[in-house]
Amino acid sequence: MITSVRSWHGVLVLDEPGEGSVRIDGELVRLREFTVEDAEALYGIIGDPRVAALLSFDAHTREGVRDLLDGVVERSARRPRPDYTLAITSRADGALVGFGLLIPTGTGAAKLGYAVAYRHRGKGYTTDAIRALLDLGFGPLRLHRVSASLGPDNTSSIALLERFGFVREGVLREHVYTGGAWRDSVLLSLLDHEWNAA
Repeated sequence: MITSVRSWHGVLVLDEPGEGSVRIDGELVRLREFTVEDAEALYGIIGDPRVAALLSFDAHTREGVRDLLDGVVERSARRPRPDYTLAITSRADGALVGFGLLIPTGTGAAKLGYAVAYRHRGKGYTTDAIRALLDLGFGPLRLHRVSASLGPDNTSSIALLERFGFVREGVLREHVYTGGAWRDSVLLSLLDHEWNAA
């Protein structure tokens, strides 16, 4: 089944044939399913301590990335689908530049996550990918609420989500264990009517 969804910034194309592949075109990025061939490029992102320092997990090993990717590919074929973990690629050259995800957390709710390779920061990829993920969530997935939890030091990402209309709800104390210590997270959320208003 092919679904086109018109959004305020363009058109998203979701392609869900039997294997469950998804493709979302933004202005700068294309979100697509991961394949096992993405392992080395993904390692360049989540194996990089500069990227992992802002995430809720430590940098992955190559073997850890392969195991993670095997799970992502397997889950993408399940029905009902348990999550949407997608590769962020550049529309200009198809290179893998990051990942984005929506993970259901309850009825009509999901958690947003994303990261872009260190060398690709500041090019607009993150903004475009978030926009596409929110259109997926509030469009075809019909979510009511999308939340995100970020480290308090990740001020640029918090500010970016607030530009999208996310509202700070509070602090999750000692929420994740990373870098050998417990870390708080800032919890933000966006509701469907707030996204539609944007």
